[in-house]
Amino acid sequence: MQLLGIHHLTAVTANARGNIDFYTESLGLRLVKKTVNQDDVSSYHLFYADGKGTPGTDITFFDWPAARERRGTRSISRTAFRVSSETTLHWWRDRLAKLGVKNSGVMDLDDRPTIEFEDPEGQRLALVVEDNRSDQQPWENSPVPAEHQIHGLGPITMSIINFPATQSLLTKVMNMRHAREYSQAKCGIHVFEMGGGGAAAELHVRVEPDLSPAQLGAGGVHHVAFRTPGIDEYQAWFERLNQMNIRSSGPIDRFYFRSLYFREPNGILFEIATDGPGFATDEPLDQLGQHLSLPPFLEDRRREIEAGLKPI
Repeated sequence: MQLLGIHHLTAVTANARGNIDFYTESLGLRLVKKTVNQDDVSSYHLFYADGKGTPGTDITFFDWPAARERRGTRSISRTAFRVSSETTLHWWRDRLAKLGVKNSGVMDLDDRPTIEFEDPEGQRLALVVEDNRSDQQPWENSPVPAEHQIHGLGPITMSIINFPATQSLLTKVMNMRHAREYSQAKCGIHVFEMGGGGAAAELHVRVEPDLSPAQLGAGGVHHVAFRTPGIDEYQAWFERLNQMNIRSSGPIDRFYFRSLYFREPNGILFEIATDGPGFATDEPLDQLGQHLSLPPFLEDRRREIEAGLKPI
């Protein structure tokens, strides 16, 4: 039983309008779903992805009136996106500079050409050259030319204190493979891979025992989700967690996918999510993200929910 890679990552914004502007206009991603946090319907849940909302391409945001994140360990510390070539990476270096987005310039990290940068709220991001993948689903209305568009999520980096406990969970419970190690700024980083491996299927683990724990806020990450293909595998993961005495949320139907939540030993929230049914379940593919979508179990509260949301 193998996870396929990163499914999505959910972060926090305190500025929904500015968030949409940055991720669609600056990064050229498509807003594929404008909905609400199903556990807090007073806030938006915004999903950005490739042209078709392919699993493994979406970064999502809860819109909460929160102060900025206090950075530290026991948290997701950087989210990477994949691009097609080093030529494209240099194109992005120039684009970010023109947009006034400070960035690291092109550097070599874990033997991959990489640019690190932040969004306006301090969300830590990166662009990496992917491993010869050809699964791009471009968005025809993106301000970024098709050949330079982001292909999807790349490695997700997390910071922890207790490495042996997390390593045990990743390898013995989640069936990830410890692939290699590298260092950045004198910090050792362990790379775990899933499925077929490659940039879209990696979790990078920084071991930073001297840092204080992070405090979630705007610019921080709420959770990271991992891909499983369908309902049968999803149910098997639920049963596996139960058998190994790992406390979980139990199965949750998010309508666009099924979710299963649990925390790794350092307290970071993980999710296992199904690839389907997908974002075109309740609106045409060519109209994704243009209107407020609600799952059927919230539809009878639409008037109440819309009244509680600020227009964006």
